[in-house]
Amino acid sequence: MSNVLLINGSPHGAGGCTQTALEEVARTLNSEHIDTQIVHIGHRDIRGCIACYKCAERGRCVFDDEVNRVAPLFEQADGLVVGSPVYYGAAAGTLVSFLDRLFFSTPFSKRMKVGAAVVSARRAGTTATFDQLNKYFTISEMPIASSRYWNMVHGHNAEDVLKDEEGIQCMRILGRNMAFLIRAIDAERQRNGLPMQEETVYTNFIR
Repeated sequence: MSNVLLINGSPHGAGGCTQTALEEVARTLNSEHIDTQIVHIGHRDIRGCIACYKCAERGRCVFDDEVNRVAPLFEQADGLVVGSPVYYGAAAGTLVSFLDRLFFSTPFSKRMKVGAAVVSARRAGTTATFDQLNKYFTISEMPIASSRYWNMVHGHNAEDVLKDEEGIQCMRILGRNMAFLIRAIDAERQRNGLPMQEETVYTNFIR
């Protein structure tokens, strides 16, 4: 059975705004017969990448924390949903540190895993945070699942989020679209395999 890993980058876990949105996505995915697991990392002590490149030798990050513990779950997942609150018009710092190291240190291919970002805010900064999180997927050849509107909810607490009917509807639509995309990619992989892969070309923009 296909499975999706959902990351809660908020320091607030159960009962928080980001968790409420992620749970709505997960329920919809479950109704589409896709297994889900929500992992809460926003309250952890996670440092940023120091570009030591030791992961290239070891196959894992030199800092042995939540990044290395979540990496095997990401490798086995068919999709990844990243949820974040908005802090100063951007994603939560702990989540950014986590994602920088998770995507950089893991040697396995993320190609054709389906990605999606979910953003929660009281009022503003959601679109900038949404764009920021989607960059992790687009640099990794991960197709992005979309909804009817940008994947965001608004509210000061979980009760407010549940009253955001359009936002909650977007979470459900996102879940169904993500399930469809995962199944479509799997079917095409079985029929014809993945698209041709080219060797990476690195170019430095200097003369």
